[in-house]
Amino acid sequence: MISGKSYDVIIVGSGPAGLSAAVSLKKAGIKNVLVVEREPVAGGTVRHCGHRSFGLLEFQRLLTGANYAKKIREEAKKYEVQVKTKVTVTQYLPAGEIGFISPEESGTVSAKRVLITTGLREATRSARLVSGQRPMGVMTTAAFQSMIYLEDKLPCRRPVIVGSEIVSFSALMTAKHFKMKPVAMVENNSKMTFLPWVFNKIVSLFFTPLYLNSKVVGITGDQRVESVVIEDKRGERTKLPCDGVIFTGEFVSHSTLVKTSHLEIDNNTTSPEVDQDGRCSDSSYYATGNVLMPFKTGGKCWRLGRKIGRIIADDLKR
Repeated sequence: MISGKSYDVIIVGSGPAGLSAAVSLKKAGIKNVLVVEREPVAGGTVRHCGHRSFGLLEFQRLLTGANYAKKIREEAKKYEVQVKTKVTVTQYLPAGEIGFISPEESGTVSAKRVLITTGLREATRSARLVSGQRPMGVMTTAAFQSMIYLEDKLPCRRPVIVGSEIVSFSALMTAKHFKMKPVAMVENNSKMTFLPWVFNKIVSLFFTPLYLNSKVVGITGDQRVESVVIEDKRGERTKLPCDGVIFTGEFVSHSTLVKTSHLEIDNNTTSPEVDQDGRCSDSSYYATGNVLMPFKTGGKCWRLGRKIGRIIADDLKR
């Protein structure tokens, strides 16, 4: 039980930034550290990724996302970090107090410092204003990979992938690994968003048609997705038969609670407003990782967590 208790530091979110910060704090001699996570397992969204693209700088070897998450959980356990899962934070209150709810209890818990590492999320179909029916098979990359790697479900066989950010290629690699046949990648701009000179070759090697200067304007299907309609800059439309649509990227900060709190927001990014040390407008609060836009890799978030852990430790020792 944590309701009514007080800690040195509470970290909201248990992805690479959160767990790295917790370990960094422990190494710096801050003993009373609590990490709260709304998911049943700590590790963040990297848990959803099955390909080996994590951990080279942190652990000197390439790991799958699931093994990377396991590694950072083990490191947190080694340093006796207290991690409470299935805890949903409901309020950020002044002076380091937060409201929460869990299956066991609800209430408030406080700390001298609170670190927000809640990450980001992809824009959904509704946020992109894509019209049409509402069949099964429409998802984000996070939902797609979660179904495959965490729930052992195959949500589709012939998806259309919308976007060309780094996460879009994560979705493409996942699809190919499970012998799916992506129908197309659709990008609204005239070139790919992430390293076009590299990923043009990858897409061609995967034999996936690429539609640039195009956007999805409609989805059809009764029970399941049957096709999408894409429109190019000239207004010409093409219908692509498929059984799934994966909306990738166009990330936004996972900062809904910050917006309803006393903390100030950066209107340009919708992230918490912070100074050069990651401190929020209430000096009891800090933020780091992907909750501060733009998007960063898991490894970058891990390094940022390690850095801010030292900053908070120094702050507490003053």
